[in-house]
Amino acid sequence: MPLTLVSVALVPLTLASLATGAADVDLMSAAHDPQAALVLMQSRLPRTLAVVLTGAALALAGVLVQSLVRNRFVGPDTTGTAEGAALGLLAMTIYAPAAPVWVKMLVASLAALGTTALFLTIIRRLPAREIMLVPITGLVVSGVLGAVVSFLAWQADLIQQIGIWLGSGEFSGVLAGRYELLWLAGAAAGLAWFSADRFAILALGDGVATGLGLDTAAVMRLGLLVVAVVTATVVATVGMVPFLGLVVPNIVARIMGDNLRASLPLVAAAGAALLLACDLAARLLVRPYELPVGMILGVVGSLLFLTLLHLRPARG
Repeated sequence: MPLTLVSVALVPLTLASLATGAADVDLMSAAHDPQAALVLMQSRLPRTLAVVLTGAALALAGVLVQSLVRNRFVGPDTTGTAEGAALGLLAMTIYAPAAPVWVKMLVASLAALGTTALFLTIIRRLPAREIMLVPITGLVVSGVLGAVVSFLAWQADLIQQIGIWLGSGEFSGVLAGRYELLWLAGAAAGLAWFSADRFAILALGDGVATGLGLDTAAVMRLGLLVVAVVTATVVATVGMVPFLGLVVPNIVARIMGDNLRASLPLVAAAGAALLLACDLAARLLVRPYELPVGMILGVVGSLLFLTLLHLRPARG
């Protein structure tokens, strides 16, 4: 039932996204109006698809991060993953600016993979009962890496570029030919669904997972790879979007519990719907200008998270 409701909500949100923009375009006339068809296919549809893919992929990446570290208070934007991806993109921009896009994405994914693995290595040494040390450590790692990235960018006169990668998410520049990398993030997130049962077992702890015959190291590597690819593609294409990978998995967990096989489709749909709603608000509040979608999501996400802290979790 929750998945059906969210899926139904996606339809009007998608149509509203296609109909909203600085230019007045009648969607019904796109079939016989070349100008309307051009705006729809080159701007409105790519932007809507980019928002949907980003929302779904980041929400699923948030579930994986929380399963890997066994802590509900972390997300892809609070573990150093985004900063690692930005570091990889910055290195390629400085030392190999003419490299193909796929090479830059490979380096960014490897850098994100390395920083996420560093975060996991650090928290493995923390006391198991001190659960709040995990998100605090993530914030520290993100802060240190962000400072390194900012310093290197300042030296290379690329501060503005870093602001785009690690800013508040920017979809206004999405056009046909400039968002297709996000399909890679969607494919990586889809891979997580096929391995949902393994991640659910891994979240029970290494001892229990090993006792059930799970190759914990292989599952850990798969999870890290998915999170790294999703984060790198999102950072490179539209910039990091805050709160989404933290809030949406927690909302779904309150409703459906910890059954990842059943909850991951709802996580993806809810992530897409929430980001679509925030993107619409960002476009409409100061129309014809736009606010950064991360500004809207930051307010909405913080309110939702504060509300979640006072709710009892579901059992599943």
